[in-house]
Amino acid sequence: MSKLKTEEREDLSKSKFALPEERKYPVEDRAHARNAKARAAQQEKAGNLAKADKERIDAKANKVLSGS
Repeated sequence: MSKLKTEEREDLSKSKFALPEERKYPVEDRAHARNAKARAAQQEKAGNLAKADKERIDAKANKVLSGS
Protein backbone atom coordinates (compact mmCIF):
# COMPACT_ATOMS: atom_id res chain seq x y z
CA MET A 1 0.00 0.00 0.00
CA SER A 2 1.36 3.37 -0.93
CA LYS A 3 1.21 6.11 1.63
CA LEU A 4 -1.03 9.02 0.69
CA LYS A 5 0.73 12.33 0.49
CA THR A 6 -1.07 15.33 1.97
CA GLU A 7 -1.88 16.73 -1.47
CA GLU A 8 -3.22 13.38 -2.68
CA ARG A 9 -5.38 12.97 0.42
CA GLU A 10 -6.80 16.47 0.03
CA ASP A 11 -7.65 15.72 -3.61
CA LEU A 12 -9.72 12.64 -2.71
CA SER A 13 -13.45 13.16 -2.85
CA LYS A 14 -15.40 12.65 0.35
CA SER A 15 -16.88 9.48 -1.13
CA LYS A 16 -13.45 7.84 -0.91
CA PHE A 17 -13.50 7.99 2.90
CA ALA A 18 -15.32 5.58 5.21
CA LEU A 19 -16.12 8.51 7.53
CA PRO A 20 -16.59 11.25 4.91
CA GLU A 21 -17.77 13.96 7.31
CA GLU A 22 -14.42 13.73 9.10
CA ARG A 23 -12.38 12.73 6.01
CA LYS A 24 -11.04 9.74 7.95
CA TYR A 25 -10.26 6.18 6.91
CA PRO A 26 -9.57 6.48 3.17
CA VAL A 27 -10.79 3.44 1.21
CA GLU A 28 -9.94 4.39 -2.37
CA ASP A 29 -8.43 0.97 -3.13
CA ARG A 30 -8.28 -2.55 -1.70
CA ALA A 31 -5.09 -1.94 0.28
CA HIS A 32 -6.49 1.17 1.95
CA ALA A 33 -9.80 -0.61 2.62
CA ARG A 34 -8.02 -3.46 4.43
CA ASN A 35 -5.98 -0.94 6.39
CA ALA A 36 -9.09 1.06 7.33
CA LYS A 37 -10.73 -2.05 8.75
CA ALA A 38 -7.63 -2.92 10.78
CA ARG A 39 -7.18 0.60 12.14
CA ALA A 40 -10.87 0.90 12.99
CA ALA A 41 -10.72 -2.36 14.95
CA GLN A 42 -7.69 -1.07 16.87
CA GLN A 43 -9.36 2.25 17.63
CA GLU A 44 -12.60 0.62 18.77
CA LYS A 45 -10.69 -1.75 21.05
CA ALA A 46 -8.79 1.22 22.52
CA GLY A 47 -12.07 3.00 23.19
CA ASN A 48 -11.40 5.78 20.68
CA LEU A 49 -14.05 4.81 18.13
CA ALA A 50 -17.74 4.08 18.58
CA LYS A 51 -19.02 0.66 17.52
CA ALA A 52 -21.42 2.31 15.07
CA ASP A 53 -18.54 4.15 13.37
CA LYS A 54 -16.53 0.92 13.15
CA GLU A 55 -19.50 -0.77 11.52
CA ARG A 56 -19.78 2.08 8.99
CA ILE A 57 -16.06 1.79 8.20
CA ASP A 58 -16.30 -1.98 7.81
CA ALA A 59 -19.32 -1.70 5.51
CA LYS A 60 -17.67 0.87 3.24
CA ALA A 61 -14.40 -1.07 3.17
CA ASN A 62 -16.24 -4.32 2.42
CA LYS A 63 -17.82 -2.71 -0.66
CA VAL A 64 -14.37 -1.81 -1.95
CA LEU A 65 -12.97 -5.24 -1.11
CA SER A 66 -15.84 -7.04 -2.86
CA GLY A 67 -15.43 -4.94 -5.97
CA SER A 68 -18.89 -3.35 -5.72
